Amino acid sequence: MTHAPSRLAQLVEDQRIAMLTTCQPDGELDARPMSVLDLDASGCFWFFTEHAPEDQAAHERYRRVNLSFSDCGSATYVSISGRGELSHAPDRIAALWTDAARPWFPDGPESPRLAVLKVTPQRSEFWDAPDSRIVRGAALASATLDA
Repeated sequence: MTHAPSRLAQLVEDQRIAMLTTCQPDGELDARPMSVLDLDASGCFWFFTEHAPEDQAAHERYRRVNLSFSDCGSATYVSISGRGELSHAPDRIAALWTDAARPWFPDGPESPRLAVLKVTPQRSEFWDAPDSRIVRGAALASATLDA
């Protein structure tokens, strides 16, 4: 199921952290939290990441990625599978730069291992249940009474 970028934007607009999952060369999955820098008009997500320009294997690791967002308060969960692209483009890095990134990249936008990761969604799924707490509560109460 694919959702329009505007629907995705609505679902994740208040969620600034995504879990990014990549596949390692040995097939193992690797997940880590990433701060969303931008969700552009075409629905692509942008992140800063550490990547040595000479590390060609990283390009393969980021080729197929998954982003997951969860907002327990609103019971909204989003999973986005897509294509990742690494870049060291100075103009894009400068446009996305924020001082909040300085602890990870102390040399600022000129940090030699600073790269941008663009994730283009190809498939997305979401689960949202505004009343799910009430539904879950009723289901738990019913299960308890039936026991």
